[in-house]
Amino acid sequence: MNDILPFGPGAWVFITLYLASLLLLGWAGRAARREDTLQDFYLAGRGFGFIVLLLTLYATQYSGNTFFGVAGATYRFGFGWLIAVHYMLAIIVFYLAFAPKLHNLSRSRGYVTPTDYLEDRYQSKAISLIGSIVMIIALSNYLLAQLMTMGRALQGLAGPSYGDQAYNYGVVGLALVMLTYGTLGGIRAIAWTDVIQGSILMISFFVLLLLLFDQFGPLSAATEKIAISSDSFKVARPDPAMLREWLSYILVLGMGGALYPHAIQRIYAAKSSRIMNRSLAMMAFMPFTTALIAVIAGIYALAYIPGLEGAATDQVLARLLRIIQENSLLGYTVVVVIFSAVLAALMSTADSAMLSISSMFTKDIYAVHITSDADQPRLTKIGKRCSWLVVSLLVLLALFLKDHASLIALIDRKFDVLVQLAPAFMLGIHFPCLRKTPVLVGLIAGLMIALGLAFGPFDFVVNGKVWGFHPGLYGLMVNAFIAITGSTLMKLQR
Repeated sequence: MNDILPFGPGAWVFITLYLASLLLLGWAGRAARREDTLQDFYLAGRGFGFIVLLLTLYATQYSGNTFFGVAGATYRFGFGWLIAVHYMLAIIVFYLAFAPKLHNLSRSRGYVTPTDYLEDRYQSKAISLIGSIVMIIALSNYLLAQLMTMGRALQGLAGPSYGDQAYNYGVVGLALVMLTYGTLGGIRAIAWTDVIQGSILMISFFVLLLLLFDQFGPLSAATEKIAISSDSFKVARPDPAMLREWLSYILVLGMGGALYPHAIQRIYAAKSSRIMNRSLAMMAFMPFTTALIAVIAGIYALAYIPGLEGAATDQVLARLLRIIQENSLLGYTVVVVIFSAVLAALMSTADSAMLSISSMFTKDIYAVHITSDADQPRLTKIGKRCSWLVVSLLVLLALFLKDHASLIALIDRKFDVLVQLAPAFMLGIHFPCLRKTPVLVGLIAGLMIALGLAFGPFDFVVNGKVWGFHPGLYGLMVNAFIAITGSTLMKLQR
């Protein structure tokens, strides 16, 4: 293994103990379960306090894509990818647009899955089913991205000789550890591990920034180096096309990120509205300590590791770490810790996505459309089996897509579909006049337009966007127009 990853015995002992601690927390989460029910397994009895809720939201929101996807996108696009800071802030803004009311409803109505709200609000099994399918597809995409990120992290650290082998180790290893502790203790175990993982993330990002400055010098020197290279356009002032793309990312990722099913379930799990609001307020500062540092890493890589193309650009952070660790004992030690932070970021997001997928399949699809007489222990067991099946299939897909997909491209397609639920959630919770039929028709129309533009053979779709905007936004405009106009007309006809 040392030939594949440049770590010594001490490093592997540290990493092994870290992973073992996660498994122990899985057992502890299992022991702490009060009852064998979906609500206890997936929401921990709605008992998350401030620290647990803040760190589980933080660790879940800032995934492996924050490290590798943002750094890789910055390498490809330059300073323009500062948009990552803006869209991460936008997520918090959109949370505040509906989360307080949704939390109160979840406690009074007993919601477990995100689409429990849709079923209760619109009294429509069709809207609930489509919402579940959309969220499961979006989360499967998200979970796939985390598995691939782990693979590319190890691939970049290992270097060209053992890169493919390291990628396979990363994908399979992450999946096995995550599945073990996640299916043992449910969301309680996942939240407890997130406390550890979130803490490591916060510290490691600051340490990474200091290491980059120490290794490569000031950011201004890196910028000047890029300015005189063939990539000089990547440090230029954004043109109108880039500004349109900025606006698109702020809207589609802001709304879509706030509709992450695993994040909504954490809103349900908060002990009180006060605790939830305090956690979201603190989350507003996090983009400056995570996304911004990932952008800076991408700029350093662009300056000092030029010439990378395609999927290799998502390895730039790992390649920077390899350079740092080879130059000093301190660098080596810190890289081991940062590697553990990478594991933390990936697993804290992937495990949450996995649990949300299993909860929605079990409660919203299996218990409603397959069998209606299963008891709570039976449903909990089905949820665990679903986790193993879904993750196994995604592992195979991640191995197949090793050299074929960028992490940002995966993100784009996920949000194109996820954002179509915004009218049903964000408008529906504030406007009682919104009716189920227009909402359903709008949702279907929005999905068809978004997917049609994203995957159709259209010359005007450039880099997955139409005039700089995500296909999902065009679908959303039609979606919201139908929902609002149709509901208004139905009200006038009464």
